Amino acid sequence: MTMNAEPLPPQLLKTLAQFDTPTICNALEIVAPHRRTTGFTTRTFVCADPALVPMVGYARTATMRALDPSPLSKDEQHRRRLDYYAYVAQQPGPAIVVMQDLDPEPGFGAFWGEVNSTIHKGLGCLGVVTNGSFRDLGVLAPGFQLLGGKLGPSHAYVHAVDFSCQVNVFGMTVSHNDLLHADRHGAVVIPLDAAPHIPRAVELCARREAVILDTARRPGFDLASLRAALEHADEIH
Repeated sequence: MTMNAEPLPPQLLKTLAQFDTPTICNALEIVAPHRRTTGFTTRTFVCADPALVPMVGYARTATMRALDPSPLSKDEQHRRRLDYYAYVAQQPGPAIVVMQDLDPEPGFGAFWGEVNSTIHKGLGCLGVVTNGSFRDLGVLAPGFQLLGGKLGPSHAYVHAVDFSCQVNVFGMTVSHNDLLHADRHGAVVIPLDAAPHIPRAVELCARREAVILDTARRPGFDLASLRAALEHADEIH
């Protein structure tokens, strides 16, 4: 999403949040077939709360390190931290932070825990996708989703390096203000021009799958009935 692009209607975001992320990926195969092999996470991660509903929002991108101290002075670090929070809070919203840990061993120190989850939630952020670590299970901000590389006990020398930059997390490349859909399965970037067409594509996928699923669940299911169901599903448009 470019800086001049208009945000999507809030109701559309609410509609997209009714579907899980695999369903969104299925729909994108129809409305944006060129995205079949790109734009989604491809690596294993840890989900803080698998019971939370999917989150749909605009990406706030950042990078971080924790292995070594920040090269900035204390005052410069303070200003950088406030600038980062101001960036997260800007419109359009809601926001989802996508943070790339640049350390040789990502997750050495945790940026995310009780304090940052609470701050980010207060600033209108739904959650984070990061290859870094997180901590403070049990006291994270309620409803704030974390998809991270691993759990870890310490924040070490954790600090933000840059923000509003292109990042790559779990094989997914994300830029500032990209529209993101994420849940316990992973995350996917939704092209803005494809987003309005996704609900219709989801309905089409459901009708095609229903033919196959209904057939497979009937008594006497065999290869002949499966073949017929597959042919029928292919004819649904």
